[in-house]
Amino acid sequence: MGFFAGISRGIALAALIAIAPPTHPRNLPPSAAPVPFSGRLSVMTYNIHGAPWPVAWDRPADFERMAATLRSLRARGKNPHIVVLQEAFTSQAQAMGRAAGYRYIADGADEDAGSGALPSSADLRFAARDSWIHGEGIGKYVGSGLQILSDYPIVHIRRMVFPAFACAGWDCLANKGALLARIRLPGQSGAVDVVTTHLNSRRASGVADERSNHAFTAELADLSAFIRHNHDPRNALIVAGDFNAGQTPERRAELMDRATRTWVPGVRIDNAYDAAQAGGIALTADALSSRQRARDWEFFAPGRTLNLKLRGIAIPFGHDAAGTMLSDHVGYTGIFDIRRSA
Repeated sequence: MGFFAGISRGIALAALIAIAPPTHPRNLPPSAAPVPFSGRLSVMTYNIHGAPWPVAWDRPADFERMAATLRSLRARGKNPHIVVLQEAFTSQAQAMGRAAGYRYIADGADEDAGSGALPSSADLRFAARDSWIHGEGIGKYVGSGLQILSDYPIVHIRRMVFPAFACAGWDCLANKGALLARIRLPGQSGAVDVVTTHLNSRRASGVADERSNHAFTAELADLSAFIRHNHDPRNALIVAGDFNAGQTPERRAELMDRATRTWVPGVRIDNAYDAAQAGGIALTADALSSRQRARDWEFFAPGRTLNLKLRGIAIPFGHDAAGTMLSDHVGYTGIFDIRRSA
């Protein structure tokens, strides 16, 4: 969703500029013991609504509950092996993975990272219409908010940020982009390239659809180039995150076209919810709601050495018995069988 959705214009800007310095995480427990690989891999995508105060209130307590949930799942051998996070903007949000026992953590770009991309004439015209009252053109306040947590060794990391001239509305205050972690699975000859991202929101950005959709298209193109240039086709691929496609037909069509046509040319790419439907895998009410909302996606494709087959979808973070959630997004896990490619 939008980084600063629901905040009144002038009050939000003043509050963000005068915000208090971040607090530091408390001492964290040691990471869990190494996890053997059984041939099955679980990957969760979760937007944890980790915006700083005053955009979000009382979030550290919820992050502690998230970590406690993951620790409880770990104690039963049911925690997701890999977690991709969006909106992990604060130090408390970023400490959640270690508190939950993950041995390997990759962080996305911080607020000072730049893209190095050169604007076209169309980009310059778009940027010339920046609206500072909606958070545009005043710099980056927080980093990408991206993290990848893993029980298995991360052997390679690549980061990118979207150009500052290609964002729209309140989303511009976050240095959004993408993060790739190459993860080596014990006993396997190949690896899995895991990518997470967070694309520009639509209505929550606070600007007209024409402007937010332009940013979405530009960011999706940059994300596709990043995947093409950094994914090793020998490896299996999982791309998961908050794509903010939603119910907009144009956004959904663009996302599916880019994913299936350009990310791994010549290789079939699928997504967890559609694969579940095709395979007759039952979805819970939270999963059905998440699929209908269509913001959080988990795409996957085989590599030359490893193949992925979806076996199930679990919902570690949905509605509790009281009907509340720890975030404004469902956190769902794709469960895959890993096999050597033919």
